[in-house]
Amino acid sequence: MHKNKVIIIGSGVAGLSSAVRLACDGFDVTVVEKNAYPGGKLSAFEKDGFYFDAGPSLFTCPSLIEDIFKYANEPIEPYFSYQKLNNTCNYFFSDQTFFKASSNVNELSKTLALYNNEDEQQVLNYLKQADNLYQNTGSFFLKHSLHRLSSYLSLNLLKAIKGFKLKYITKSLHKYNAKYFKHKNTTQLFNRFATYNGSSPFLAPAMLSLISHLEFNDGVFYPKGGMISITNALHQLAIKKGVKFKFNQSVDEIIIEKNCVKAVRVQNEVIESNIVISNGDVYFTYKNLLNNSRAANKILQQERSSSALIFYWGIAKEFAQLDLHNILFAENYKAEFESIFKTKIVYPDPTIYINITSKMEPGIQAPAESENWFVMINVPATDKIDWQKARIEYKKYIVQKINKILQTNIEDYIITEEVLDPKLIESKTSSYLGSIYGTSSNSILAAFLRHPNFSTQYKGLFFVGGSVHPGGGIPLCLQSATITSKIIKEKFNSKHP
Repeated sequence: MHKNKVIIIGSGVAGLSSAVRLACDGFDVTVVEKNAYPGGKLSAFEKDGFYFDAGPSLFTCPSLIEDIFKYANEPIEPYFSYQKLNNTCNYFFSDQTFFKASSNVNELSKTLALYNNEDEQQVLNYLKQADNLYQNTGSFFLKHSLHRLSSYLSLNLLKAIKGFKLKYITKSLHKYNAKYFKHKNTTQLFNRFATYNGSSPFLAPAMLSLISHLEFNDGVFYPKGGMISITNALHQLAIKKGVKFKFNQSVDEIIIEKNCVKAVRVQNEVIESNIVISNGDVYFTYKNLLNNSRAANKILQQERSSSALIFYWGIAKEFAQLDLHNILFAENYKAEFESIFKTKIVYPDPTIYINITSKMEPGIQAPAESENWFVMINVPATDKIDWQKARIEYKKYIVQKINKILQTNIEDYIITEEVLDPKLIESKTSSYLGSIYGTSSNSILAAFLRHPNFSTQYKGLFFVGGSVHPGGGIPLCLQSATITSKIIKEKFNSKHP
């Protein structure tokens, strides 16, 4: 058996990134994917001439993609291109207020002063603090394993401590924002960043305020061809670096001998390897692939993140009021999050996110004079809801809200539809109960309780993706791949060419 052979289970962005990095480090890498396509949640499909990104739709931190190509010593241009947006998002509030959020912080602060009577300097101060928090404390948490002593012996820890303030963990994100801003609409706007990792702003710590830095200070971008171009670029780069892919094949078992990884069983084939990386949900990895119910149940002690209900609509009309990214806020944000995390019931006034890539590539992403709508709401990750019935109920609420805000009858223009609910998310991506970010960050210790990037029980078993450190969302999944690949490289003494 080749001592440097690596099996990666799942080809989400973290699995693809790990594959590229380890192939560049001299490892013999094989990726096993149960679907017919790479990307996991970051996939796409076409229906009736409309093209839809199936999962994540927001692109920030392009430097993380660029870093992979730099590591591979390959030019990024033949594979991937993107542009920065002038406006990050169009916001619609329950009091009929509407504005475009500029990607220029000075313009943004002026907009919030005009519409919400905010102090411009106070807005700039908030974003400056978010910048400092991200660059100092955030960078330590996101770039290092929290489960290795060596991380705490680095000089980066001193930088993290220097940038840390007690309020970031003693206050909820909502309380932190409500103290900073005058208007409830501004607070709601900055509260929404808790949803970027499937959490509630009323429970998650103010540490999550650093997410606003990525969107407003660093910027929001659009990848040419849609989000699927990220998957395609990483997949092609992996092939270029010699990574082998097995599609339409499921790993049935990770074979362990004397607490060491020995092989994986793929249907009737046993593939030997002493290094296995799971890019699947860590819960399912322990329960289904290792038959370790005790470890799996321990993971379930942590609260699941939110899930999503997504309607993919082909719309036979263009709406000038809308942009690439659009948010239609609920009137009572707190009640909405209580329904997601506490009562776990259908909520009649959900916040709606609408993504329309045809705004960026008209005539390509959708037919002429039409739009491709990705309509998403946050919902509970639970099996207590009948999702077939809930789809109908939620659609009614969504349509009512869109019609009221846009002064239209949107159902007149829906000419094709697909739906993705939590049950389907679980079956397609092995995300327990459809929790798209693994565990939530609704506690002070959430970051430390997240599963490490390696197994402490089984030598040679590693993890990447949204269900392990540092968390969910494309940027954090890519960070998990960097952390895990570095640990493997150090443990198995391979050298980057």
